Amino acid sequence: MSEAIFDSEAFLATLTDAPGVYRMLAADGAVLYVGKAKNLRKRVSSYFQKAGHSPRIVLMLQQVAAMETTATRSEAEALILENTLIKKLAPKYNILFRDDKSYPYIGLSGGEFPRLFYHRGAFEKKSCYFGPFPSGLAVRESIQLIQKTFLLRTCEEAVFAHRSRPCLMHQIRRCKAPCVGLIAAADYAADVRLAELFLKGRHSEVIDNLTRQMADEAAALHFEQAAVLRDQIKALQAVLHRQYVSSTTDADVDIVVGVVERGELCVNLAMVRGGLHLGDRAYFPQASLAAESAEGLTAFLAQHYVEQPVPSRLILDPWPLQDLPESLHGSPPKNEMERAWLEMALNNARLAVTARRQAKSRASGRLEALRAALDLPEPPHRIECFDISHTMGEGTVASCVVCVDGAMKKGDYRRFNIAGIQPGDDYAAMRQALTRRYEKVATGETVAPDLVLIDGGKGQHGVAREVFAELGLDYLASVGVAKGEERRPGRETLFLHKRAEPLQLAMDNAGFHLIQEIRDEAHRFAIVGHRARRAKVRGRSALEDVAGIGPTRRRKLLAHFGGLDGVKAATVDDLCRVDGISRALAAAIHKQLH
Repeated sequence: MSEAIFDSEAFLATLTDAPGVYRMLAADGAVLYVGKAKNLRKRVSSYFQKAGHSPRIVLMLQQVAAMETTATRSEAEALILENTLIKKLAPKYNILFRDDKSYPYIGLSGGEFPRLFYHRGAFEKKSCYFGPFPSGLAVRESIQLIQKTFLLRTCEEAVFAHRSRPCLMHQIRRCKAPCVGLIAAADYAADVRLAELFLKGRHSEVIDNLTRQMADEAAALHFEQAAVLRDQIKALQAVLHRQYVSSTTDADVDIVVGVVERGELCVNLAMVRGGLHLGDRAYFPQASLAAESAEGLTAFLAQHYVEQPVPSRLILDPWPLQDLPESLHGSPPKNEMERAWLEMALNNARLAVTARRQAKSRASGRLEALRAALDLPEPPHRIECFDISHTMGEGTVASCVVCVDGAMKKGDYRRFNIAGIQPGDDYAAMRQALTRRYEKVATGETVAPDLVLIDGGKGQHGVAREVFAELGLDYLASVGVAKGEERRPGRETLFLHKRAEPLQLAMDNAGFHLIQEIRDEAHRFAIVGHRARRAKVRGRSALEDVAGIGPTRRRKLLAHFGGLDGVKAATVDDLCRVDGISRALAAAIHKQLH
């Protein structure tokens, strides 16, 4: 690098041997790179006193105009600070892996009859969580197995509290119906305990326990119960034997590999929990940077394990790695089983790169076809699509889904709860949603799309053009997508801004396929939001508004009178006959329901 740009020798003389974080700055003050060091002086000097850097690092050093450092008390503190700064500043030359979704977990709620559920996001203190799992599919498969084996409930608390008879899950032998008292709390707790042991990887202990129970039931001539336990044991053994690679120990292992294929970096993470291989997930850097596999792997590890627990074993490839934090005790595979895991992870990483390249090529072709069909100056980088959903005007919700470079970007999706309009007025609903979304574009708070799709005909599209004109965004390209004859897919009509006649594209047009895919996603997203809003209103029980009526008393009332209608028909004296309901509380209930 040029000494005229940055006097590295003078800067190095000021550095400490303490751990810390360094930032490389461009002439305009932009942060080029953030790194952490066990020894700041040695680490930073390696950039300027050693040769053989990768092309990416050489290019970066040519742009360095200044550097800043922050000393920390330990390397662990430096690691946390580095990760925070990388996520906040998104430096150009850092290999940044961004994952918009947290890892999925299996949860068991608190209470007398815990609920088994799928979970992402923050933890609640009253629930227990098991994981993380590498994918939602792995969680759902595990939940189905546990539900089939231990018959734990999966229904929401509101549903559980209001049941007066067993649901379909009990009829197909997936739940023991604790909602209506068909299993004692102690027996249900025993099933929950076995499920917890299984989720913790103590499979042999669970199977041994069930085997003893089966023998006891058979000895007592309870052959039907023994047969149920036998089937549970078979189900558990089947899933254990089905694993392609499994450990004889209840090991927790992460296998993390970095692969560069055709200049593209992929880091693949495979998870083994309780000795079972749960699958893997591929990660790609946020920006396309030329990086070596070891460099990419080191960057991923430093970011990933700041927020995720480190397992007892961490198998890495390539190995060894420079600048690996001391908190990460990584190593190459040590036995045949671990080598099999590693080979699977490497192969899946290569497959992920191939699939990604194919998807990019397909997306590029569809965007170009769309550009040509709509006569746009360039392929649309960002497409936003709007749809309205309601039931006879009730619970109106508008959806906005986003497609970036031909792929749906779910992190940018938005829903708008529509209020203050005449029920069923789709034009007013569309106007409100578009106004709320594009006011922020007009003020510069958010980016503008290259193309806006409106699920609707000429009238809906006309409303959109009016909103854009009012907001000074008349330059936005837009298309109204009207449903075809008999609402059959492939017969849609397109209404374009500044085009007098509607447009119909061939059914095999790749750009038309992209429009259909985005429109269908907007429709799905709107319906899901509408159903949730409608259910929230309809599913609320009037009993919930009575002070002193919790889930237990509510369940007793509904069970005693056979549902909410029976409670409404009851007199104050009738209500008093239910255990736990005083006359004052009965009077309050009667007043609330009438």
